[in-house]
Amino acid sequence: MSSKAKKRVVLPTRPAPPTVEQILEDVRGAPAADPVFTALAPEDSTGLAGGAEDTEARREQLYQQSQAYVATNQRLRQAGEALRHKREDLQRAGVELERGVGQVAQTALPAATPSG
Repeated sequence: MSSKAKKRVVLPTRPAPPTVEQILEDVRGAPAADPVFTALAPEDSTGLAGGAEDTEARREQLYQQSQAYVATNQRLRQAGEALRHKREDLQRAGVELERGVGQVAQTALPAATPSG
């Protein structure tokens, strides 16, 4: 039996996505121990006071990482700009070199051919 002869399965239509209000209602109605809230929580929570200190330390670490990222990104942009300028300089030098070689070839070739 060919694939064209097979009956196509008609899938049901998709339900409409939930509204923001419905999502918020579901989240508000979920208990604090719901896996949605606990799946990504650190397993070794040390209470509120320790958690606040850990949170502050984590914020400081993230801040330092962000600063390092911004500084590195700025250095990379500057290095890229410097490379662009050097590439342009090299292209100009290449054009000048080709021009100079052409001039040398023009002056050397007529002198190298014996006059007849």
